[in-house]
Amino acid sequence: MNQHPEPFPGQGEPWQQPGDGTPRWGPPPEQHYGGALEPYGTGGYQPAGYGSPVPDETPLATIGDIAISQSTVITPAGRFPIRGTVWTVTDMSRTDRSTPTWAVIAAILIFWWTCLLGLLFLLVKDQRTTGHVQVTVQGHGHYHATSIPVSNPGAAFHINQQVNYARGLAA
Repeated sequence: MNQHPEPFPGQGEPWQQPGDGTPRWGPPPEQHYGGALEPYGTGGYQPAGYGSPVPDETPLATIGDIAISQSTVITPAGRFPIRGTVWTVTDMSRTDRSTPTWAVIAAILIFWWTCLLGLLFLLVKDQRTTGHVQVTVQGHGHYHATSIPVSNPGAAFHINQQVNYARGLAA
Protein backbone atom coordinates (compact mmCIF):
# COMPACT_ATOMS: atom_id res chain seq x y z
CA MET A 1 0.00 0.00 0.00
CA ASN A 2 1.47 3.31 -1.06
CA GLN A 3 1.02 6.19 1.40
CA HIS A 4 1.42 8.86 -1.29
CA PRO A 5 -1.17 10.12 -3.78
CA GLU A 6 -1.15 8.62 -7.24
CA PRO A 7 1.08 10.59 -9.67
CA PHE A 8 -0.34 12.36 -12.64
CA PRO A 9 0.19 10.54 -15.93
CA GLY A 10 3.81 10.85 -17.08
CA GLN A 11 5.21 12.14 -13.77
CA GLY A 12 6.74 8.90 -12.44
CA GLU A 13 6.87 8.28 -8.69
CA PRO A 14 5.53 11.08 -6.47
CA TRP A 15 8.81 11.47 -4.53
CA GLN A 16 10.88 12.03 -7.69
CA GLN A 17 11.20 15.12 -9.79
CA PRO A 18 9.80 14.54 -13.27
CA GLY A 19 12.39 14.22 -15.97
CA ASP A 20 15.85 14.24 -14.35
CA GLY A 21 15.41 11.08 -12.20
CA THR A 22 17.05 12.42 -9.04
CA PRO A 23 15.04 12.18 -5.83
CA ARG A 24 13.73 15.51 -4.68
CA TRP A 25 12.71 14.57 -1.11
CA GLY A 26 14.97 11.59 -0.54
CA PRO A 27 14.07 7.91 -0.51
CA PRO A 28 10.46 6.86 -0.02
CA PRO A 29 9.30 6.31 3.55
CA GLU A 30 9.68 2.82 4.99
CA GLN A 31 6.65 0.65 4.31
CA HIS A 32 4.84 -1.24 7.12
CA TYR A 33 4.80 -4.96 6.42
CA GLY A 34 3.26 -6.15 9.72
CA GLY A 35 4.98 -8.29 12.27
CA ALA A 36 5.66 -8.20 15.96
CA LEU A 37 4.66 -5.57 18.47
CA GLU A 38 7.24 -3.31 20.05
CA PRO A 39 6.76 -1.05 23.08
CA TYR A 40 6.04 2.55 22.10
CA GLY A 41 6.22 5.34 24.65
CA THR A 42 4.12 4.73 27.73
CA GLY A 43 1.29 2.24 27.69
CA GLY A 44 0.92 1.74 23.94
CA TYR A 45 2.25 -0.55 21.26
CA GLN A 46 2.92 0.06 17.62
CA PRO A 47 3.64 -2.42 14.83
CA ALA A 48 7.26 -3.42 14.33
CA GLY A 49 9.12 -1.98 11.40
CA TYR A 50 10.27 -3.90 8.37
CA GLY A 51 13.24 -6.17 9.02
CA SER A 52 12.58 -6.66 12.74
CA PRO A 53 12.72 -10.23 14.01
CA VAL A 54 9.19 -11.53 14.57
CA PRO A 55 8.87 -13.42 17.87
CA ASP A 56 6.62 -16.45 18.03
CA GLU A 57 3.22 -15.14 19.14
CA THR A 58 1.39 -18.46 18.90
CA PRO A 59 -0.92 -18.82 21.92
CA LEU A 60 0.33 -21.57 24.22
CA ALA A 61 -2.72 -21.60 26.49
CA THR A 62 -6.01 -19.82 27.00
CA ILE A 63 -7.52 -19.19 30.40
CA GLY A 64 -11.04 -17.86 29.93
CA ASP A 65 -10.59 -14.85 27.66
CA ILE A 66 -6.86 -14.53 28.44
CA ALA A 67 -4.39 -16.01 25.96
CA ILE A 68 -0.70 -16.43 26.71
CA SER A 69 2.22 -16.88 24.35
CA GLN A 70 5.90 -17.35 25.10
CA SER A 71 6.39 -13.62 25.75
CA THR A 72 2.97 -11.92 25.71
CA VAL A 73 -0.33 -11.85 27.60
CA ILE A 74 -3.27 -11.17 25.28
CA THR A 75 -6.50 -9.88 26.85
CA PRO A 76 -9.53 -8.12 25.36
CA ALA A 77 -8.06 -4.86 26.72
CA GLY A 78 -4.73 -5.30 24.90
CA ARG A 79 -1.35 -7.02 24.89
CA PHE A 80 1.50 -6.71 27.34
CA PRO A 81 4.69 -8.64 28.17
CA ILE A 82 4.27 -11.72 30.34
CA ARG A 83 7.54 -11.11 32.23
CA GLY A 84 6.84 -9.73 35.69
CA THR A 85 3.07 -10.32 35.69
CA VAL A 86 1.26 -11.49 38.82
CA TRP A 87 -1.39 -14.21 38.49
CA THR A 88 -4.13 -14.89 41.05
CA VAL A 89 -6.63 -17.76 41.16
CA THR A 90 -9.72 -17.70 43.37
CA ASP A 91 -11.81 -20.88 43.43
CA MET A 92 -15.41 -19.87 44.09
CA SER A 93 -16.93 -23.26 43.31
CA ARG A 94 -18.57 -25.66 45.70
CA THR A 95 -19.34 -29.36 45.51
CA ASP A 96 -22.44 -30.77 47.22
CA ARG A 97 -23.05 -34.45 47.90
CA SER A 98 -26.58 -35.63 48.51
CA THR A 99 -28.74 -38.73 48.28
CA PRO A 100 -30.96 -38.50 45.18
CA THR A 101 -34.75 -38.62 45.57
CA TRP A 102 -35.10 -41.84 43.61
CA ALA A 103 -32.71 -43.64 46.02
CA VAL A 104 -34.76 -42.57 49.07
CA ILE A 105 -38.00 -43.78 47.45
CA ALA A 106 -36.39 -47.10 46.43
CA ALA A 107 -35.01 -47.61 49.98
CA ILE A 108 -38.46 -47.08 51.50
CA LEU A 109 -40.27 -49.39 49.03
CA ILE A 110 -37.74 -52.23 49.14
CA PHE A 111 -37.29 -52.00 52.93
CA TRP A 112 -40.76 -53.50 53.45
CA TRP A 113 -39.94 -56.68 51.45
CA THR A 114 -36.26 -57.28 52.13
CA CYS A 115 -35.85 -55.69 55.52
CA LEU A 116 -32.37 -54.10 55.79
CA LEU A 117 -31.29 -54.74 52.19
CA GLY A 118 -33.29 -51.72 50.96
CA LEU A 119 -31.21 -49.41 53.16
CA LEU A 120 -28.25 -49.94 50.80
CA PHE A 121 -29.93 -47.50 48.40
CA LEU A 122 -29.24 -44.75 50.93
CA LEU A 123 -25.52 -45.17 50.24
CA VAL A 124 -26.00 -43.81 46.70
CA LYS A 125 -24.66 -40.25 46.52
CA ASP A 126 -25.09 -37.57 43.87
CA GLN A 127 -22.27 -35.05 43.45
CA ARG A 128 -22.93 -31.58 41.98
CA THR A 129 -20.36 -28.81 41.44
CA THR A 130 -21.49 -25.22 40.87
CA GLY A 131 -19.74 -21.87 40.81
CA HIS A 132 -16.78 -20.37 39.02
CA VAL A 133 -13.04 -19.80 39.21
CA GLN A 134 -11.77 -16.21 38.97
CA VAL A 135 -8.37 -15.63 37.35
CA THR A 136 -6.66 -12.24 37.45
CA VAL A 137 -3.47 -11.04 35.79
CA GLN A 138 -1.76 -7.75 36.53
CA GLY A 139 1.46 -6.15 35.45
CA HIS A 140 2.95 -3.35 33.35
CA GLY A 141 0.06 -1.01 34.17
CA HIS A 142 -2.61 -3.50 33.09
CA TYR A 143 -5.16 -5.48 35.10
CA HIS A 144 -7.61 -8.06 33.77
CA ALA A 145 -9.93 -10.49 35.55
CA THR A 146 -11.96 -13.31 34.05
CA SER A 147 -14.52 -15.64 35.57
CA ILE A 148 -14.71 -19.23 34.30
CA PRO A 149 -17.74 -21.39 35.19
CA VAL A 150 -16.92 -24.92 36.40
CA SER A 151 -19.12 -28.01 36.48
CA ASN A 152 -16.76 -30.53 38.10
CA PRO A 153 -13.80 -30.42 40.50
CA GLY A 154 -11.42 -31.47 37.71
CA ALA A 155 -12.14 -28.25 35.79
CA ALA A 156 -11.01 -26.10 38.73
CA PHE A 157 -7.84 -28.20 39.05
CA HIS A 158 -7.15 -27.78 35.30
CA ILE A 159 -7.50 -23.98 35.54
CA ASN A 160 -5.06 -23.96 38.48
CA GLN A 161 -2.54 -25.93 36.41
CA GLN A 162 -2.85 -23.49 33.50
CA VAL A 163 -2.24 -20.52 35.80
CA ASN A 164 0.80 -22.28 37.29
CA TYR A 165 2.14 -22.67 33.74
CA ALA A 166 1.59 -18.94 33.12
CA ARG A 167 3.38 -18.15 36.39
CA GLY A 168 6.32 -20.20 35.17
CA LEU A 169 6.49 -18.15 31.96
CA ALA A 170 6.23 -14.91 33.96
CA ALA A 171 9.19 -15.71 36.18
